[in-house]
Amino acid sequence: ITDGDRLLAIREHKDASEVERQIAFCNACILTFRAPVFRELIDKVRPNNAQKEFYVTDLVQLANEAGYQVGYGIAPEADVMGVNDRAQLARAETQFQELRRDDFMKAGVTLRDPSTVYFSYDTEIGRDVTIFPNVVFGKGVKIADGVEVRSFCDIEDVTIGEGATIGPFARIRGGAQLGKDVHLGNFVEVKKSILHDGVKAGHLSYLGDAEIGSKTNVGAGAITCNYDGVNKSKTIIGANAFIGSNASLVAPVTIGDGAYVGSGSVITKDVQADALAVGRARQENKPGYAPKLKARAEAIKRAKSIQSSG
Repeated sequence: ITDGDRLLAIREHKDASEVERQIAFCNACILTFRAPVFRELIDKVRPNNAQKEFYVTDLVQLANEAGYQVGYGIAPEADVMGVNDRAQLARAETQFQELRRDDFMKAGVTLRDPSTVYFSYDTEIGRDVTIFPNVVFGKGVKIADGVEVRSFCDIEDVTIGEGATIGPFARIRGGAQLGKDVHLGNFVEVKKSILHDGVKAGHLSYLGDAEIGSKTNVGAGAITCNYDGVNKSKTIIGANAFIGSNASLVAPVTIGDGAYVGSGSVITKDVQADALAVGRARQENKPGYAPKLKARAEAIKRAKSIQSSG
């Protein structure tokens, strides 16, 4: 309730008259007092209201009645909006995200579909970065210049070096550090690992608790087996190494510089630099055996069908 530039009173909705309820000027719950005035008036506040509560806002009217003049300022609603439930929290989050998106685009970041990208309060992004639709950044993300993040990536607690390409559908977390020109493709997860410059993992890999040297290539489906059910151990892969598709590296294990790991291998021992490591069963072909296997499977299927119908 105001009179010119003076604030006369602040009235709760339940205590306001019908006329007062038509006032569209709302209290943002930020009050400032001169300390002596506050001390003089605070003990005069009484719970004489519909909710039987002590309203600190009653000090405005008490100050006027004591001969003091009370002023007010006007702030944009978005700056002082209240959050009392999850719907209001979502509204505040929406406004925050809109501000972050505008700030990043003005600073030289390309957002292909801004409304689908979500940032944390501490996200740091360099210039000429391109972010595709449906990307979520959690806390602790720092991205250098020239990075490309493709759709449906979930990224938190990570540093990404200049010129890296991430995704689509990549998950990076746990303090990971990615060097320059690192490439992580679709459905690659990196956790608490260091990937040096030029490392490539194009498809369907898990790299956890690892350090991978520069220009090493990790094949599709390759994983670091970092957890034994009790402890987590580290995998170290040197520079210019090649990890074949569907290889499992059982930590703790070290793969030397320039080494090759054959596809489908389970590696449990260290591999020397420039060595070829193959850890899989020898292939055996049995001519004409496939029809026998098929006939056996069909017989089992018929027996199950007869048993269920009987």
